[in-house]
Amino acid sequence: MSSVGHANGGYAEAFGQSVEDPEGFWLGAAEAIDWVAPPTRALDDSAAPMYRWFPDARMNTCFNALDRHVAAGRGEQAALIYDSAMLGTTRTYSYAQLLDEVSRFAGGLAAQGISAGDRVVVYMPMIPEAAVAMLACARIGAIHSVVFGGFAAAELAARIDDAQPKALVTASGGLEPGRTIEYLPLVERALGLTAQAPATVIVKKREQIPGAASDYPGWLDWDDAVAAAGPVDCVPVAATDPLYILYTSGTTGKPKGVVRDNGGHAVALAWSMRNIYDIGPGQVMWTASDVGWVVGHSYIVYAPLLVGATTVMYEGKPVGTPDAGAFWRVIAEHKVRALFTAPTAIRAIRKEDPDAKELAHYDISSMTTLFAAGERLDPDTYEWATRELGVPVIDHWWQTETGWAICANLRGLDPMPIKAGSPTVPVPGYRVQVVDAEGAEVEAGAEGNIVIALPLPPGTLAGLWRDEERYVKSYLATFPGYYLTGDSGYVDADGYVFVLGRSDDVINVAGHRLSTGAMEAVVAQHAAVAECAVVGIKDELKGQRPSGYVVLKAGAEVEPEQLRTELVAMVRDQIGAVATFRDVTVVQALPKTRSGKILRKTMRQIADHEDYTVPSTIEDPAVLDALTRLLGGPGA
Repeated sequence: MSSVGHANGGYAEAFGQSVEDPEGFWLGAAEAIDWVAPPTRALDDSAAPMYRWFPDARMNTCFNALDRHVAAGRGEQAALIYDSAMLGTTRTYSYAQLLDEVSRFAGGLAAQGISAGDRVVVYMPMIPEAAVAMLACARIGAIHSVVFGGFAAAELAARIDDAQPKALVTASGGLEPGRTIEYLPLVERALGLTAQAPATVIVKKREQIPGAASDYPGWLDWDDAVAAAGPVDCVPVAATDPLYILYTSGTTGKPKGVVRDNGGHAVALAWSMRNIYDIGPGQVMWTASDVGWVVGHSYIVYAPLLVGATTVMYEGKPVGTPDAGAFWRVIAEHKVRALFTAPTAIRAIRKEDPDAKELAHYDISSMTTLFAAGERLDPDTYEWATRELGVPVIDHWWQTETGWAICANLRGLDPMPIKAGSPTVPVPGYRVQVVDAEGAEVEAGAEGNIVIALPLPPGTLAGLWRDEERYVKSYLATFPGYYLTGDSGYVDADGYVFVLGRSDDVINVAGHRLSTGAMEAVVAQHAAVAECAVVGIKDELKGQRPSGYVVLKAGAEVEPEQLRTELVAMVRDQIGAVATFRDVTVVQALPKTRSGKILRKTMRQIADHEDYTVPSTIEDPAVLDALTRLLGGPGA
């Protein structure tokens, strides 16, 4: 169901042009970028479904993120604010300073023989050097592949195997509340597991963590590598050349390397900053994520700098560093205009401080909007944040593969009424539809598979690294002519999209297809519940039945049986008796990835007493162990 006809003026005009005249729309958007050779055409569809944007253009992403702002006389403006709650320190880099750091590290890479098209794996904590390394790769046309700092050696090795990098850039380690993670032994182990070990390893020494490049024969110290080389200028590349590879977990165990190009990426992100986030030159955006995730790539490192804004890089947690007021402190100190975080962070704050008492200690009047993505923003969390913060809370939906929002409430273009539970409408360029199992479009309000008509807009994946066959099979083959998002949902009569969860989160209860996401939204409304997950487990009679797992708010006092009775009644009232929701288990914490996504599939496997593999992206394996013991799963 298209949303064009239901939107208000400015949005409808922009969306309409993006569909009816994509060539004109995206060439217009491309004017926000400085080109070495400007594009004369937007889309090359000659090799469909392998589409290419701005095929005749040349540019450099780093030049657009740094050099052009300095040349325009804005070199003294803050580009990056590093705020480490772990160290209790803050450091601000002007555009001129960041350009100097990046151009000198790019020189260090070039001195090691790294040039355009070569791959560089970046395995770093949340320190400024992570962004410097990424931008330095872009400066010389190298392709970076960031791996989340602290990933297991086998996972790092798998990514090295696939990317075949010439260099690996790392640090001595990362800081977590109450512990440090030493990276160098993990790197050494990973290099021993791969036949594609890079010739160069560069290490940024952190004084707080043991280990240095000098401990390992042939490895280079960051400062020494920079000191031995001079700064270098930007290398022009084709707009269609890869900027980076970002790996996402694959169903076969082999990671999928999502490829992002230079030109389409820059155009899309610059457009999104102005039209989705309403952020421009000199304004402060804080994306509370990690550079290891797509959100960190897009909205910590690249997008804010492309438009001359100020980005905040935060090393810390929403709670525990030191308390539930950590986010409010950062907003107040750095005059943050827009905060972008995952709903799980807001839920963690709410669990620790349900009455938002810490908020009273800080002036967050600079903030105009809170953006959430990464998982579904349940209505209860949305309402709490809206009430306590007093600003619009904007859910928007996107994926590692798309690189920027598929659906959003476009705050800079045409703010629309907010509907709890919906990321609002498709962003211009994304022709979102809901189809049934046969690929036929369904009526408004009917649930189905969410797909996007091809071609996808600029900034989305150009394919998978050296695996076109897998790209087509994974995303394009199920519904020819469409990109398969893997999510289910519906579009209402007003054109608002509702994403209910991954398609495999839809369970079949006695022949009825039910969304566990819809049940979670009900359970989350309970006054004692901080966060929850509902998964479908095996049932001999009905095929599957929903099972709920809840974490209580700090200080909540409720007997488990009373809670179960109340939650069962709520689900029955709002979804119906057909849900047969009866199982409720109180847990101390839910197992999650480092980016905050709940590991529902693994939870289902534990509940069904199936063998499971601990996901490489897990935040805290001990939470999974506790759940396994509680439910009596394998290995309990």
